[in-house]
Amino acid sequence: MPTITFIGAGSMVFATNLIGDILSYEELSDSEIRLMDVDEHRLEQTHAVADAMVDNEGLDATVEATTDRRAALDGADYVLNMINVGGTEPFENEIRIPEKYGIEQAIGDTTGPGGVFRGLRTIPTMLDIARDMEDVCPDALLLNYTNPMAIVCKAVDEATDIEVVGLCHSVPHTAEAIAEYVDVPEDELDYWVAGINHMAFFLEAKHDGESVYPDLREAYHDEETYRKDTVRFEMLRHFGLFPTESSHHMSEYVPYFRTDEDAIEELTGTDYAERMPTATYLEGWTERSEERDSPERDVDLEEVGVERSEEYAARLIHSLETDTPRRFNLNVPNHENSIANLPNDACVEVPVFADGAGIHPCSVGELPPEIATLDQQHTAVYELAVEGALEGDRSKVHRAVKLDPLSAAACTLEELHEMTEELIEANEAYLPELTFPEDEQVAIPAADD
Repeated sequence: MPTITFIGAGSMVFATNLIGDILSYEELSDSEIRLMDVDEHRLEQTHAVADAMVDNEGLDATVEATTDRRAALDGADYVLNMINVGGTEPFENEIRIPEKYGIEQAIGDTTGPGGVFRGLRTIPTMLDIARDMEDVCPDALLLNYTNPMAIVCKAVDEATDIEVVGLCHSVPHTAEAIAEYVDVPEDELDYWVAGINHMAFFLEAKHDGESVYPDLREAYHDEETYRKDTVRFEMLRHFGLFPTESSHHMSEYVPYFRTDEDAIEELTGTDYAERMPTATYLEGWTERSEERDSPERDVDLEEVGVERSEEYAARLIHSLETDTPRRFNLNVPNHENSIANLPNDACVEVPVFADGAGIHPCSVGELPPEIATLDQQHTAVYELAVEGALEGDRSKVHRAVKLDPLSAAACTLEELHEMTEELIEANEAYLPELTFPEDEQVAIPAADD
């Protein structure tokens, strides 16, 4: 009977999907589930739905809810993290302030100035969680869903002794898309994927032992298919491989697609390319937040049941608990050189085998040099962002933003310095204390000085 703790359980839809996944396995249906959130109202909503699942299905699981994090973590075997630090205000700052400087972010939660600053405001709380785990459940596995995935996981790995893996659904979603584009059953598509979170690539994609890449390249020339995934098809055309993140998000990772309003409009399509315009995620997230907090929001508890979603967490826990071998794409430290031409301390997304003996990252050797270069740009940004947060080094935060490809394509260095200072000032309440090192006390003038 494993003890499974959810931190940030007030994210009701997501948390209850994961709870349903866990309870859908007979071997996990007697688990002790602990729900923790700082928002009592949302926590009560999730607790009510989880209790209804257990009661309606006649399961032996127990569900507890608390706002006391250490109590929720005490003795846990698995900790699922899905927190959001700061709410709407800093998120809006992270999108709207860069927008003034010409940096057009569609999502802005994992890369770009938005990703850097979301990381800065999330790392302190993540380290608090991990240090509580060191005290009360040091052998627990931390399964992280919170973005920015690579920055958050890297910070926990570097600053604590807690084992952390990052879970993201971009790889299976992309496999589903590729299967559609080449007209093969999704469950018959074999693939080998590696890189970094939201910027991994399908190194192989096969059906019946044959590569589907010729058909995928042919699909580029079908206008209806192309419009579904414009940016990813352009990346395939120019760099030879298909990336794992949807077109609107992928467009933020490289300097080619978002520095011109006409280009953004031209690449706005359907499906994965529909949300190309600036701030689409912020606007949708704000709307969903208002709906979640609405007093009219209601759930028919009598109709709640257990269903299994596509998420990895329950499958991973089931593999570890029952010695059932499975392969996933997970975000893990590159300590074993899973990707030989990315830094050893980077957080990478690679194939991982899981069974009763634990989690075993696979080696994919070297990425093609052009793909490795794209990823190296971001691992350098993430390293500086993490070091800036852990050391309180304001200069490293500036350098992280200045190395970001999208930011660098849109702004001068002086503009990026001014923007970063504005972001620090606007979000100061949510950030670690950041100061310039003593040997860098000479202020860099703002662009209008």
